[in-house]
Amino acid sequence: MGLMENIRVALRSVNANLLRALLTTLIIAVGIMALVGILTAIDAAIYSLSSNLSSLGANTIEIERVSTSLRGGGDGRGPRKQSAPFTYDQAREFAERYNYPSDISLSFFATGATVIKYADRETNPNVSLYGMSVNYLNSKGYEIDYGRNFTEREVAEGGNIAIIGSDLVDDLFDGKAEFAVGKEIQAGTLRLTVVGALKSRGSSMNTSQDRRVLIPLQTAKRYYGSGQTSYDILIAVKDPAGVEAAMAEATVTMRNVRRLRAGEENDFQVENSSDLVSIIKDNTVTLRLAAVSIGLMTLLGAAIGLMNIMLVSVTERTREIGVRKALGATRRNVLLQFLVEAIVICQIGGILGIILGVAAGNGVALATGGNFIMPWVWIGMALVVCTVVGLVSGLYPAMRAAALDPIESLRYE
Repeated sequence: MGLMENIRVALRSVNANLLRALLTTLIIAVGIMALVGILTAIDAAIYSLSSNLSSLGANTIEIERVSTSLRGGGDGRGPRKQSAPFTYDQAREFAERYNYPSDISLSFFATGATVIKYADRETNPNVSLYGMSVNYLNSKGYEIDYGRNFTEREVAEGGNIAIIGSDLVDDLFDGKAEFAVGKEIQAGTLRLTVVGALKSRGSSMNTSQDRRVLIPLQTAKRYYGSGQTSYDILIAVKDPAGVEAAMAEATVTMRNVRRLRAGEENDFQVENSSDLVSIIKDNTVTLRLAAVSIGLMTLLGAAIGLMNIMLVSVTERTREIGVRKALGATRRNVLLQFLVEAIVICQIGGILGIILGVAAGNGVALATGGNFIMPWVWIGMALVVCTVVGLVSGLYPAMRAAALDPIESLRYE
């Protein structure tokens, strides 16, 4: 018999023992669903985070505070605290002293959970306010949909003006950005005139990038700043090939700004967005291995169940095997018939598991603000795993069927 005939025989056998075959395929489907689902969710989360970080550009450098030990010790153990915040004066001094060709953005998170009002409309209390300098939009990858950016003078002197995200345009102005510009909105106790509206950026890790109001840095400092406010420093290097040199220059400049003595450990870290993506991917290796282990353990149980069913099937079809051999079927024909049958059952369960796994994985990703992806690599791997499970589970029963004596098989009742 050819391959297609073996597949047709396998499908007839599955149909003849539908409930038994269905239970086995469900076990296989659960294992594949666990395997594909977890890996898909991990990939979707990484893709979403990578796309948001990459929007900053591979030439973007960020300076952040670090946790430092309260007492000395080479092992780094003991109580830890966050290093001192980057003050407004330090951030301004860094921007003035940094000499590498680049655009420097200064900003800080002013407040969250804010209600924004216009006329008789208002948003839910989940809008964030950020103070920003002129280069913030370019450094963060935002684009103006309508209106304009702040000027250097407005940032330095302050002013009751704002740039709003696309979600606020939808909520307050029916999605008409051109209508929003020039209107006065109320953010908490502040009254702000809208000078620009941003294009949509979507969500990242369940946080909307479009539900925010941007105000001049000096305005944010005046109304929301304190002695504990830490200003964010972002450097957009003009030549991507010079990122490493720019990072080295940033480290030297920040050490001088923070008045660190020679030999004193940095209380800040200089990071590139592409480095962050690499670190995140490296840290998910353990999660991937755990997902594969869970799926393989489930598939091991499915393989044992499938082998048991195939052995029962050989016993029930002993007379059929005898008839086939009497009509000229060789040991190889019988062996292939039962191997193909085991593989077909596994592939049916695998396809069901892939559908459920992709749906579950992307469901988790979408619920956490990620994007839908089609994990072709994991789908291919799942099909290969199903084939291997079918071969391993069906080999011994197929060998037993092939070894049956045709005469004794014809006598079997």
